Amino acid sequence: MKNPAKASALGETSVDVSDDAFLGGRIRLLQPRRGYRAGIDAVLLAAAVPEDLRGSAGNTLLDAGAGVGTVGLCAARRLCELRVTLVEREPQLVDLARENIARNELGDRASVHLTDLTVHGTGPLSCQLPPESYAVVVANPPYSAARDGTMSEAPLKRNSHALRPQETLDQWCRFLARMCAPGGLAIMIHTTEGLEHIMSGFKGRFGGLVILPLHPRHGEEANRVIVAARKGRRLRTRILPGIEIHAEGHDFTPLIAAVLRDGEGLGLPF
Repeated sequence: MKNPAKASALGETSVDVSDDAFLGGRIRLLQPRRGYRAGIDAVLLAAAVPEDLRGSAGNTLLDAGAGVGTVGLCAARRLCELRVTLVEREPQLVDLARENIARNELGDRASVHLTDLTVHGTGPLSCQLPPESYAVVVANPPYSAARDGTMSEAPLKRNSHALRPQETLDQWCRFLARMCAPGGLAIMIHTTEGLEHIMSGFKGRFGGLVILPLHPRHGEEANRVIVAARKGRRLRTRILPGIEIHAEGHDFTPLIAAVLRDGEGLGLPF
């Protein structure tokens, strides 16, 4: 799946990158060899985006904290009418995302913006996109807090794996609510430990939560969850039957293999 790639010039610096295949080669992405590395979670989040977005905002998706564009571009490849906007705060990853859009010939349906979703006001990193403009908003936030354990000295790796000091999941939820159209869909993937923070962040902003547990293998506790909800809806919370990622050994279950290798959607009941 991975081919060697030369260092890519990004602004005044250069980053050693790899050229990686996703969706069975339907998407090829440049990403740093060290630091941010997209994987299964990003592809599963993209697969959770439904085919029918049912919103007044049309077939539009906002990928918050997009990194090199994995979630948004995988969703765009599967859904041929989807228009995708990527927002990312790291300039080097923005440059790679822009290159990935071009090399996958998605420039007519995808764009990337240098934005820090935790910044308010009119500064250079604040979001200049119109609010309540997207039928679906997705996010794969960092899974740990800066205070948890020893943080990497590499900025890209540190910022992709851990929330920065004073940064919270509630800020991510607030940004998704700001950008999501009324009745639109928000989808997050996170650890099971982060579920209560997502539910708290969605409260009063989104309703009708749908929670999908992700189990590493049969008989093992879930360690990830996909959480989806509708903006402004007051519906009951549903917990779906969990999905197992691996079968015996290291093989994927048929459903997950179809998502990762064939570009299939999860077909969740949103």
